[in-house]
Amino acid sequence: MSKNDFFTYQAQTSTHPLALEVSRAKGSYIYDQDGNAHLDFVAGVSTCSLGHCHPKIVDAIKTQVDQYMHVMVYGEYVQKPAVEFSKLLAAHLPDNLNTTYLVNSGTEAMEGAIKLARRHTGRSQIIAAKNAYHGNTMGSLSLMGLEERKSAFRPLIPDVRFIQFNVEEELGNITKKTAAVVLETIQGGAGFILPENGYLEKVRKRCSEVGALLILDEIQPGFGRTGKLFAFEHFNCPPDILVIGKGMASGMPVGAFVASKELMADLKEKPKFGHITTFGGNPVIAAASLATLKEITETDLIPQTLEKEKLFRKLLKHPLIKEIRGKGLMLAPILESKEVADYLVLEAAKKGLILFWLLFEAKAVRISPPLTISMKEIEEGCAQILSILKSYQPDTVN
Repeated sequence: MSKNDFFTYQAQTSTHPLALEVSRAKGSYIYDQDGNAHLDFVAGVSTCSLGHCHPKIVDAIKTQVDQYMHVMVYGEYVQKPAVEFSKLLAAHLPDNLNTTYLVNSGTEAMEGAIKLARRHTGRSQIIAAKNAYHGNTMGSLSLMGLEERKSAFRPLIPDVRFIQFNVEEELGNITKKTAAVVLETIQGGAGFILPENGYLEKVRKRCSEVGALLILDEIQPGFGRTGKLFAFEHFNCPPDILVIGKGMASGMPVGAFVASKELMADLKEKPKFGHITTFGGNPVIAAASLATLKEITETDLIPQTLEKEKLFRKLLKHPLIKEIRGKGLMLAPILESKEVADYLVLEAAKKGLILFWLLFEAKAVRISPPLTISMKEIEEGCAQILSILKSYQPDTVN
């Protein structure tokens, strides 16, 4: 394998990918072709919840592979890993979130949730938030609140309106024409923005008043990352439809949307096959999801997340860091400028520390390590960050 082949034969998503040549990964580290260890403060963009190649996840995958892999399109055969995962998930959710539809990715889960909301309410209008990010398929892209990232792909799905996150005065835009309000519980690409002043509770109340469904996107903050299994638990705001993915299977490709059994039944008829997916509920992926959920809920990883957040906030103090947004291990230091953020990410890559950017907030740097990261590893990575910032000079920008 060569880096040249990567650039020649694999489609790229940006003009300058980091192009780390991976040989293996274990725990909190990714190793390059020369055997150098790179401390991972990103976890595949909040995906590798239990670090890389966690033994319980690897064992679950290997065991399932020896039994059976894909056998039938989603929803026709009883496959134990998918059933057990869905049952265990329901045990950890509010009573109205008791039925799970397993799909292949977070963005497909959002597509299914939009369809379910329109089907159930008979309405077409969807309200999303400015600076939202819910994925890149056409429906999810339609909910993106940044025109420059979607204008090239228009026309998108119609009847989507936008409100400003955390602005209570705009909730009157949610009316009896609204099928659903779709919000990230914590805005991700916008800079890890938390809801304030009971905002989500007020959205929940308004949706109930007008008969609109509330869809919460927990693709990124879900599965323990914020110090609760799901971030909506911090804000007393159970949704009608919960959308999940990313950290759900410790690095395996997966997503799901969750609702009540009564609500989900609308996808069975008029028309039947209201949502269909070939590989959703794949038994190997479901086995990884089940093992991940068990490990997160049966250990002290979730409360540890808040202790680790405290350590990050204690250590990451520097004049170039203006604030740290987010919660738990979903943190975004906001730097003095875009140039400082770029310098930090690129210099860290040279020095064996993996950081990354956020989609819309140019001054932010992503810190979303595995939930299993140790206190010592946090200390080592933060020392590296401070050292890099100390070396910053305006004329050193790459």
